Amino acid sequence: MKNATILVADDDAAIRTVLNQALSRAGYEVRITSNAATLWRWISAGEGDLVITDVIMPDENAFDLLPRIRKTRPELPILVMSAQNTFMTAIKASESGAYDYLPKPFDLTEMIGIVGRALSEPKKSVGLAKEDQTEGMPLVGRSAAMQDIYRVLARMMQTDLTLMITGESGTGKELVARALHDYGKRRNGPFVAINMAAIPRDLIESELFGHEKGAFTGAQNRSTGRFEQAEGGTLFLDEIGDMPMDAQTRLLRVLQQGEYTTVGGRTAIKTDVRIVAATNKDLKVLINQGLFREDLYYRINVVPLRLPALRDRAEDVPDLVRHFVHQAVEEGLDPKRFDSGSLDYLKAYSWPGNVRELENVVRRVMALYPQDIITGEIIENELRTESTDSRISSDGGSGGSQTIGQAVEENMRRYFVEFGEELPPSGLYQRVLEEVEYPLILAALTATRGNQIRAADLLGLNRNTLRKKIRELGVTVYRSPRAS
Repeated sequence: MKNATILVADDDAAIRTVLNQALSRAGYEVRITSNAATLWRWISAGEGDLVITDVIMPDENAFDLLPRIRKTRPELPILVMSAQNTFMTAIKASESGAYDYLPKPFDLTEMIGIVGRALSEPKKSVGLAKEDQTEGMPLVGRSAAMQDIYRVLARMMQTDLTLMITGESGTGKELVARALHDYGKRRNGPFVAINMAAIPRDLIESELFGHEKGAFTGAQNRSTGRFEQAEGGTLFLDEIGDMPMDAQTRLLRVLQQGEYTTVGGRTAIKTDVRIVAATNKDLKVLINQGLFREDLYYRINVVPLRLPALRDRAEDVPDLVRHFVHQAVEEGLDPKRFDSGSLDYLKAYSWPGNVRELENVVRRVMALYPQDIITGEIIENELRTESTDSRISSDGGSGGSQTIGQAVEENMRRYFVEFGEELPPSGLYQRVLEEVEYPLILAALTATRGNQIRAADLLGLNRNTLRKKIRELGVTVYRSPRAS
């Protein structure tokens, strides 16, 4: 809608100038102000077709102003900007009825695009959340990667769309699912989680859908399943790539028809459950291998959300450390302060175990070291220990490290135990290789301090082959900050 009037409120003169110029070039009339009082006067007088406002202004917080705007002019689209780039900022913007939220610094092209969409869409009133939830912050980080996550979650809070969360182990997939539930419209219902990889395959259908008395040997009583337990709330299906085909077929029916039958039952049961699924596997590869239904993939992958690895958002490490320190103190550990040197080491580390590994390191040093200040020397020692304990030894040495033969044997044992007496599906070679190859290459690079020529010689690989595998596997190497 050209010739529309855009009201801009921000106490930063540079932001006001940039937006004024960009919006004017796009064909809009623009009025700018540095305070909330002027913005409210314009809105009360019926001026403006769209509002762009900062959260923090000298005279009032925009989140205090938005409810009055919504009450007075419920159809007026509002874009909220903020340099306080946290999960709760995105949630507050959504709950306050904002059309969209943009963290600073923002992309001007993206901003103009959002303005155009907001003005062209049919006008609709936006209701407010019944309660203000400001306690705690379930997700931590201010990086650009996490801002994208916050914005998707804020948009999904008041919907029942199925979300598919992917990412490496330890990136916090269940934490994201819980945040989506706890701050969404199903918050008053139950949150039920089930890990497909942790349940014997022949029991998954019973666990999901329940069973009738006598349905199978040992079924002495009727048992409720996770769908029944999650009624009215959210069901989180973790490691959905490990779901057997029969259970996949049953789940597809639930998603298509909104009903299921218990194992041994004949009566269809209606269900009202939001599904959030997660996996650290590539489901398209499993589809090609005949291990995952393609029609189910498209049913659960309505809104895809990929969580970044911690190595891809190293700037979030200090915030995460403070968060874990606070949690540990609440649980009874003595308070500690991590100095700048320790944070430098933590930010430089590759974190193959992601956020979960960082949390373990923080808790361990708080428990084991009596010092009030955690220094770079302490963290350097702990990270060296972490690499030794969690990687495969390149020479099969002593000290509790695992030989390559032991690692392969352990992976094969876990693979067969997972399937009980059943013959596991194809793909054993690739599965063991994936679990061994990354830590092996990382261990060699760590031992040679990132020298790829020496690492290739140590592994017996061609240098070009090693470089190719480093790129394909996304291997990053820990380097001491002192050496840089």
